[in-house]
Parts: sequence; C-alpha cells; structure tokens
Amino acid sequence: MNPDFSKIISQSNHLIIALFFSVVTFINAETPFAIGELNNQLILVLTNSISDTNGYLYCFERENSKMEWKQISKPIKVVIGRAGLAAGIGLHNSSDLTNLPTKVEGDGKSPAGIFNLSSVFGYNSTEQMTELKMPYTHISEMIECIDDSSSKFYNQLVARDKIKAINGVDWNSSEKMREAGIYYELGVVVDHNSNSKKGAGSCIFLHNWADSNETMAGCTAMASEKMKEIAFWLDATRNPIIVQLTKQLYSDLVTKWNLPEVNKDSN
Repeated sequence: MNPDFSKIISQSNHLIIALFFSVVTFINAETPFAIGELNNQLILVLTNSISDTNGYLYCFERENSKMEWKQISKPIKVVIGRAGLAAGIGLHNSSDLTNLPTKVEGDGKSPAGIFNLSSVFGYNSTEQMTELKMPYTHISEMIECIDDSSSKFYNQLVARDKIKAINGVDWNSSEKMREAGIYYELGVVVDHNSNSKKGAGSCIFLHNWADSNETMAGCTAMASEKMKEIAFWLDATRNPIIVQLTKQLYSDLVTKWNLPEVNKDSN
C-alpha cells in the first residue's frame, strides 16, 4: 500500500509551523536575568518607596563568581530624582519592574533596574586622573550631553565643536556639562537607555551634590568625597554595575537577580 503523501506533507507542514511559532515564542520571551559571572563590582541604591527622593548606596565586590559578595562600605546617603524612581532600560528584564511607571524624558525620575557603569568624567585633565581604572572623559567647555530626543546624538556625551565640523549640530537641547559647577566636577556614566530609544530618558549619572537636601532631575548624587572614593574604586576589568530599587523590590528580586545581601547592621 502506497503512503498518502498529501497527508504526510500536510502533517509535515503543521509540524514546521508549530516549530516556527515555538522558536518565535522562545526568541520573544525574556531570558531570566541574574548578575553575570563577570560582574565583580556592584553598587546598590535602595529607597523606601518609588516616590522617595532619598536613599542609601552600598558598594560590593567579589574576587570571582564563585566567591561571596563582600560589602566594602558603610551606607552612603544619596539623593535621586525629584519624582522618585521609574523603570529604566538596562540589563534587567522589563517584566520584573511592571509595577513601576516607565522612565521617560523629563519626568524627574531616576531609572530603576540594573545598568552597566561604563566610564568616569570630570573637570580634571586626563593627566591628573591616571590612577583611575575606568575610561575617562575630560569635561571641556565643548562637552554636552544631548537630551533632545529628535537628535541622532540623543543620550550621548559629545564634543560640540567636533560634531559641528563633521555632521552639523542637530539638537536644540543639551546639558552643557562644564556649566554644571560642582555637580559634574566628577561623575560616573550610568548606561540607562544605551541604545538611545527616543524619549526614554537620557544623561543619567552618578555625580556630586551641592546640598544633601536637594533632589536631582534623574541622576543619583552624593557628597563629593564619596563620589571620589567610588570613582577611584571602580575597575573596568571587573565589569561594574549599578542596581537601583526600592527596598520592597530588592526583597522581591534579591534571589532572582542574584543580588548581594545588605548588611543590616551597617545601616
């Protein structure tokens, strides 16, 4: 008896379609996130609630992924965005922060989530910062951070004179970094929205505060001596990251994200 090839082909087609949608579903599904094996420096910022503008920062390090995290600092007081926290775009799964509002340009919120710390910037010359273990950007009068979401340079630190000479300036709004006084005298770039999604928030840093009672537009700020300690502690070869959460979210995600335990006696 000859096989019914039409049935075989039909069954094969159904199998192929089923496999196709299985693959699509797999690709579209977010992979559960945990701190990576190569991330051996971690900064944790915790606030009491999504609307709180004050928090504490903790520094952790480990020799490698097989070792336990070690908390190396007492809590450092910080201030964040004037409107609290919103879910940022970083290394974490967006589905883990669905109970938070989404970070957008100009909302006055600091991004919650997990983010790479990619470089340090400041007013000192490169020659004065040779002891840094991170890439360094000297903030001259020409350095701007672009917060105009219509610009192709959105959410980037650029030198205005170089861009003008090559491409032409295409933005109407930016942070002129040198004019920020003590705030940007020293800072660290937080890689929120590193793919420059339009309107999703820009120019997020750790930096100095001028007063502990003020709030920020979306950055996380601290006393200048603490900012200096952190900047010189960070080491690019150890792939430093920052985690910003409320205390409740930290409690909910500490295991899922493989976060270090905060030494409660240090508070």
